[in-house]
Amino acid sequence: MQAKTFNFSPLILSPPAIKLSPARAISFPDPIARDISIAIPKNQEVTTSVEEEKIAAYWDYQFLFVSQRSETINPITLRVIEGSIPSDFPLGTYYLTGPGLFKDDHGSTVHPLDGHGYLRAFTIDVVKGEVRFMARYIETAAQVEEHNRETGEWRFTHRGPFSVLKNGERIGNTKVMKNIANTSVLRWGGRLFCLWEGGEPYEIDSGSLDTIGKFDLINGGVDESSTAMVGGEDILDLAASILKPILYGVFKMPPKRLLSHYKIDASRNRLLMMSCNAEDMLLPRSNFTFYEFDHNFKMLQKQEFTIPEHLMIHDWAFTDSHYILFGNRIKLDIPGSMTAVCGFTPMITALSVNPSKSTSPIYLLPRFPQHERGRDWKVPIEAPSQMWVLHVGNAFQETNHNGNTKIQIQASGCSYKWFNFQKMFGYDWQSGKLDPSMMNVKGGEQLLPHLIQVSINLDASGNCEDCQVNPLNDQWNKATDFPVINNDFGGRNNKYVYAATSLGSRRELPHFPFDTVVKFNTVNNSTQTWSVGTRRFIGEPIFVSKGRDEDDGYLLVVEYAVTKQLCYLVILDAKKVGETNAVVARLEVPKHLNFPLGFHGFWAPRDFKK
Repeated sequence: MQAKTFNFSPLILSPPAIKLSPARAISFPDPIARDISIAIPKNQEVTTSVEEEKIAAYWDYQFLFVSQRSETINPITLRVIEGSIPSDFPLGTYYLTGPGLFKDDHGSTVHPLDGHGYLRAFTIDVVKGEVRFMARYIETAAQVEEHNRETGEWRFTHRGPFSVLKNGERIGNTKVMKNIANTSVLRWGGRLFCLWEGGEPYEIDSGSLDTIGKFDLINGGVDESSTAMVGGEDILDLAASILKPILYGVFKMPPKRLLSHYKIDASRNRLLMMSCNAEDMLLPRSNFTFYEFDHNFKMLQKQEFTIPEHLMIHDWAFTDSHYILFGNRIKLDIPGSMTAVCGFTPMITALSVNPSKSTSPIYLLPRFPQHERGRDWKVPIEAPSQMWVLHVGNAFQETNHNGNTKIQIQASGCSYKWFNFQKMFGYDWQSGKLDPSMMNVKGGEQLLPHLIQVSINLDASGNCEDCQVNPLNDQWNKATDFPVINNDFGGRNNKYVYAATSLGSRRELPHFPFDTVVKFNTVNNSTQTWSVGTRRFIGEPIFVSKGRDEDDGYLLVVEYAVTKQLCYLVILDAKKVGETNAVVARLEVPKHLNFPLGFHGFWAPRDFKK
């Protein structure tokens, strides 16, 4: 009996080729609210439970990445199905962004990282005891070109860094940098922005979610104290001068790639952002520029650093004295770059990880050069383990009476042996399909993202005396990512870290997608967890502060019930994670507005300072 291929909205269009057990049918709901029955052949090689779990795991994974084409022009009040909105919940809106569309109407699919940005907004009104929901596509230049608003048809014309087009213009297509504003969201100075990893932020109207347009943040008023700190070679300057006209002119890449991860220095009331130079993706050096803004978007400080190493940065950290970069080492893949430029492979195939050293470079860049104690910032601290750092939860420093400084960094890191640009989320650009096994490899506890704590001891002159890398919790070895904290403690000594993890109860999906929120107490080395249930998953948790204690507040997390094709907003009491009554409220998003897995979110209090 041959496996049947189903043509419907999930990114993956056909089930895996596995031999299954005696005739039996399993039904899976699709986004059009009809059942899909998968007939299981009679030839048996494995037990029924293993067979069923393989199929269920495969389809559960696909349904996390179902395209959602519907939007809400007017807010919809969510139905409360458990608990109630607590009376002391702060007024405000939880914004969550991520990809919304993975497949067009002409046979092309894209990697989740290339999916058009879809902004979701949950406005919490404790006076009425309700949550109002809205969701809109961010009308970037690429989205406007690829979506026909009159017919509703989508046709991908941009390749995107991680994808190739199956139809349409493929060979020689220079539309690579597809700014889809799908990675993170920020509200600052009374304005709302959606960010991507390689272009300007898009400003969004916080009420209607209408797209206002690009916001040229980093080319605004640079102050006269701007500094350039250089450590490079003349030959690389020549190479850069050759690359710039090609990258800027032909491929339309912005000279400065503004990263999607920002930092908020609550003690100074500043927004910190960082950019890279486009040409450095292809050169053995890296240029990083840091910007600090006040609430009126006045640029208070700008500093540029040139590091003589080929690095890729996604997230970073800051303290009172430093910008901190974990140097993920990369290298140019010559064959891959040739095929990528011609359009045969994704542009990201031009790069690969560089595991040439067993250590990991950590750059401590002087945030205020006038206070720097003389240490050569171009020389990295080599952490005694090889790790690819994905996300940073927090960093802080403490200086004793002798002038010695201890820096602590909390982050998620994975192994160079596992990390692969071409296979993130298990996406196969050749078939256009997702393979959950990529995210659930054997030995995943050692390879996949897990939380670490880096401790660096500096003497009074700023020289490194010691650097250690340890698990954030000695007893916690599960795959874990998306570390978040109470943002009031950003850059300060924090006790609690919250993250998304999996308890490993699914045999075929032991590590990802995540199904559990874990709360780390870094003082007593303990953990507490809250799990969402069977065949349900979660995204990144967000902390909402309501009091003076660090964990006095709530956690917001989206629950994805894939078998029902429903999403829920869950409110947890941060102090009660690990207890049976941790859930304060659960609210249901209408089925026709069920949305795919999101990336990063932001909690914006209604009394946000302007």
